[in-house]
Amino acid sequence: MPFITITSLKGRSKEEKQKIGEAIHAAIVESGVPPADRFQRFLDLEPENFLYDKHYPNLEKGRSENFVVIEILLSVGRSVKVKRKILESLIAKLRDLSFDPEDVFVSFQETAWENWSFANGEILHA
Repeated sequence: MPFITITSLKGRSKEEKQKIGEAIHAAIVESGVPPADRFQRFLDLEPENFLYDKHYPNLEKGRSENFVVIEILLSVGRSVKVKRKILESLIAKLRDLSFDPEDVFVSFQETAWENWSFANGEILHA
């Protein structure tokens, strides 16, 4: 039950966002998430509202204007091994969309099951 936020500079087309969203979702589904469990939002920011270091930590080429931040909020319990598999798959899929891996920043944030309500104020898994 991940909730994913994709942040980048303004200017991506609807089609680009769809392809990025599909790539992210496919990588998540490969880790065992049900295909119907898709919750994503795109944040398109003006350059003055999206500040980042182009070379941290010691990147060779540095980040470009194609830089994206992918925040994956998910329930607790995924191992480091599973997260690494998600990252590996995600980078491969985004490479297919012409992303340089140096332009992809991913953050996993875990929260307990009792912190999720999908609708009607109900906590399903607590």
